[in-house]
Amino acid sequence: MELRILPGNIANMIAAGEVVQRPASAIKELMENSVDAGATQISVIITDAGRTLMQVIDDGCGMTPDDAVLCFERHATSKIATAEDLDSITTFGFRGEALASIAAVAEVTLRTRRPEDEVGVEVTFAASEHTGTRETAAPSGTSISVRNLFYNVPARRKFLKSDNVEFRHIVEEFTRVALTRPDISFSLSHNGKDIYVLRPAKSLKFRILDLLGSNVVGDIVDIHTDTSVVSINGYVGRPDKARKTLGNQFLFVNGRYFRSPYMHKAVMKAYEDIIPDGVTPSYFIYMDVDPHSIDVNIHPTKTEIKFEDDSVIFQILYACVRESIGRFALADRLDFDNPEVKELPTLGKKFDEYIPDTVPTTADPEFNPFDFSAGASSSTESHTPGHSPVILDRQVEYPSHDVSPSPDYSRFIDRRDDYGRLFEDKTLPSSQVMILQSRYIIAQSRSGLMLINIRRAHERILFDRFLRALSKNTHISQTTLFPEQIEVGASNRLIFEEHNDLLTSLGFDIAPFGNDTIVVNAVPEGFSAEGGKVRTLISDILLILSEDHTSLPGMIEASMAEKFAFLGASGATCINNTIDAQRLMDTLMSSSNPEYTNSGKKIITILPIEEIDKKF
Repeated sequence: MELRILPGNIANMIAAGEVVQRPASAIKELMENSVDAGATQISVIITDAGRTLMQVIDDGCGMTPDDAVLCFERHATSKIATAEDLDSITTFGFRGEALASIAAVAEVTLRTRRPEDEVGVEVTFAASEHTGTRETAAPSGTSISVRNLFYNVPARRKFLKSDNVEFRHIVEEFTRVALTRPDISFSLSHNGKDIYVLRPAKSLKFRILDLLGSNVVGDIVDIHTDTSVVSINGYVGRPDKARKTLGNQFLFVNGRYFRSPYMHKAVMKAYEDIIPDGVTPSYFIYMDVDPHSIDVNIHPTKTEIKFEDDSVIFQILYACVRESIGRFALADRLDFDNPEVKELPTLGKKFDEYIPDTVPTTADPEFNPFDFSAGASSSTESHTPGHSPVILDRQVEYPSHDVSPSPDYSRFIDRRDDYGRLFEDKTLPSSQVMILQSRYIIAQSRSGLMLINIRRAHERILFDRFLRALSKNTHISQTTLFPEQIEVGASNRLIFEEHNDLLTSLGFDIAPFGNDTIVVNAVPEGFSAEGGKVRTLISDILLILSEDHTSLPGMIEASMAEKFAFLGASGATCINNTIDAQRLMDTLMSSSNPEYTNSGKKIITILPIEEIDKKF
């Protein structure tokens, strides 16, 4: 087999597979280059989630005409010159691969001008080929337009996800870069619509507010520590605000975003025994270390970092987060140092003047308010001068399945003559069912006692209903008392927009409101429509919708119906009366498989009369 040197354009296309995996990868590289160029304002313009156009405009230092052409060559960089420079990297881009990789799989136009130059230069590349250079009028700074990404790699373009998914990844990369530099203005627009317009922020917390909303800022507390190994600053979420959904977890080192399961474990260990299993707090952690003690050159996308003293940093991070959680454990206590907090009222000297004159001056030491016997009634009557006795003769029938007889309270209830008519049509024989601790329904069967798991019964009923709704597009919704407005963030709002048809078919009425907010108008029958529970429901729905549901046709519907049924059953209203219990039984028995949930868990069990006899 003959060896050969690959042509430059093919080598660039191979490198592009590592650096430019999707439109968001190109946006990350271009924004980081703009930050390195000293820009104070960076604008990102997107069309069709980056398939048609991605443009990044900055007011940075610009480039000379020669550099504007040279920057498209592989390993062309101004950040490093010697091998020693690799040990002290403080900039984002340093490899010189970004523009070369992007130009290998797209059509790129670069316009740039330095402040001291009178005219700018325009350079065009396509498929790694330099197609033209000309002088042009341009503002100070650099503008890079990337058109028709992967136009010459059809296989790569075919594997791109939907526009909503790809744009959501762009928003994530935009957010990560914007969080590194609160002092820079950023803007993001998609198909002519402004998504973010961020002015320079006074502090990191204001930048978080602008990007992720007040609900995130209100749930975080600050952390700070300064050691000889690492300085840590930022914010971590309050334990009681941890959510099931993964998101808003950010780690930065020397201003660079990175992923680290090891450091994430340090944060989660600090929350150990404080938060329930399966939930994750938000955190925004910024670490500053000696550049010589880390290696940022171990991954093409530069999102992985290798620390020289990772175990030491692990312990410092753990202790720092743990200390902050403990310091703010009583965050809801009264803040007596806050001048805006109203003072507690004090009793004046003339307080006695406000004591009412009707306070009784004598009391019967033998009176027992809990003794409902006839003697006590007459005793009460005899010791209450000026009050005539009330004679009540209506009786209340109590269910025969009560464990112990209860006192007859009906004599002490003053009812209207037509009181019983409100419920006479709904009266059910009380001997049919019993409810055990709001968890089980007990009913008589031919061979003994039948026990029904209430939560699993709900799950089976909701599964059948959702599966029917997904296949036949029939659903029943219940409108919330007031439309619930929930701030979810721009990225999560796109998730709801992407799955709008699915949610509608299940019975949800969720409408977008602005760039980062949704409005819940209705939820499916069986779900709670209370405001607080709706917010928790939205958080759980995000977790379901964020999962990858690639599967065979027909199995997708069953999988989604099962997940939403489990969610609805977990938050269902407790059954505490026999009427609702009987209705649940009737609905369950009409199911195609009332004995088991879709996941195979048992719903009904029979306790034979023989087993009951053995207990005696």
